Amino acid sequence: MSNEDIGSIDGNMQATKKASRTGLSQKRRQMRMRLWPLIEDEHLWLRTKSVGFTTIPRTLPIVNRILDIQAGKGFPVSATYLALWCHVFDEGFIEVRNSRELAYESGFGGPRAEATWKTRMKKLESLGVIQSKPGVHGDYQYILMLNPYQVIEKLYENKPKDFAFQALLSRMLHVGADDIVF
Repeated sequence: MSNEDIGSIDGNMQATKKASRTGLSQKRRQMRMRLWPLIEDEHLWLRTKSVGFTTIPRTLPIVNRILDIQAGKGFPVSATYLALWCHVFDEGFIEVRNSRELAYESGFGGPRAEATWKTRMKKLESLGVIQSKPGVHGDYQYILMLNPYQVIEKLYENKPKDFAFQALLSRMLHVGADDIVF
């Protein structure tokens, strides 16, 4: 099979997935309109019609639970990880110009806010879900968001697959994520 054939197959698979999503979207819209016939689109926050949205994994609640478990007691990282996802663009890259602001968005306030935020960032980096580079605005000015599925797969490489991991696999199957080979 030539590279051209493989490219054609990949393109066809992508088109099939997109058509499937479009059909499901129309069905959900029809159901919503039946359940709430008096609610117009203007009263909803629709990603395609509003600004200020980002794309996050549909499995993020489970990913966050796993990261909190892996981080250990006393170091919950999920709020910090969520704040990072709310700042990332499609390139998987964040430029932090105000760590105090990101610390606040992560749930930390008071005189130790930034110090606490930095400990959570260090923990996220040690877990492998982010990489960072320092800049003139601090130790975590440049953040790279890595694929959480691949990181979690690696975290569980030599560990028993617990309930949280099984829940993640189940949700991934449900949403069609294929980043981990089952």
